[in-house]
Amino acid sequence: MKLFIDTANVSEIREMAWLVDGVTTNPSLVAREKRPFRDVIAEICEIVDGPISAEVTALDADGMIAEARDLAGIHDNVVVKIPMTEPGMQAVARLSGEGIRTNVTLVFSANQALLAAKCGATFVSPFVGRIDDIGGDGMGLVAEILGVYENYAFLTEVLAASIRHPRHMIEAATLGADIATVPYAVLKKLFDHPLTDTGIERFLKDWEGVPK
Repeated sequence: MKLFIDTANVSEIREMAWLVDGVTTNPSLVAREKRPFRDVIAEICEIVDGPISAEVTALDADGMIAEARDLAGIHDNVVVKIPMTEPGMQAVARLSGEGIRTNVTLVFSANQALLAAKCGATFVSPFVGRIDDIGGDGMGLVAEILGVYENYAFLTEVLAASIRHPRHMIEAATLGADIATVPYAVLKKLFDHPLTDTGIERFLKDWEGVPK
């Protein structure tokens, strides 16, 4: 499973660049940085050699396509995030024909994921945490999408998004999601376990008794 970091913070990306395979951003994450959008994306592309998702903000197909072409011109690693709407899928179908990679975002049903794949999306992003927030089964949706894609050998990769905690990560991996995109704070937690800490402490304490 590939691991992306979900942030637009360049410091966080630099710290974890040795580990991650790509980066996802969205308008909210970029807004927190208070820097020009294109500058942020261009700098991220110089740090991580992998897919870098940059999202359009237009709501109509022609507007999305124009933005997508502009974003794709920033760097070869840019993948354009397109919202799961009817105009969005019109844009994805046209961009796919032009060879521009897309990440269909804000996906909350297998029907939406099926349409994204049929339109040629490179990635589809089911929002696991947001579904769980309203009492749904986010990982159940990931499993359903993976099953649909397997039936028809779609090339669209399933990117588990809105990951809220380490358990989400291992559940995505167990199901076979192609990618998980993880916030910096959650990514840091993946290294930790209390038994690892106590084990190190015990080993070092015992080591103190070894004759030097």
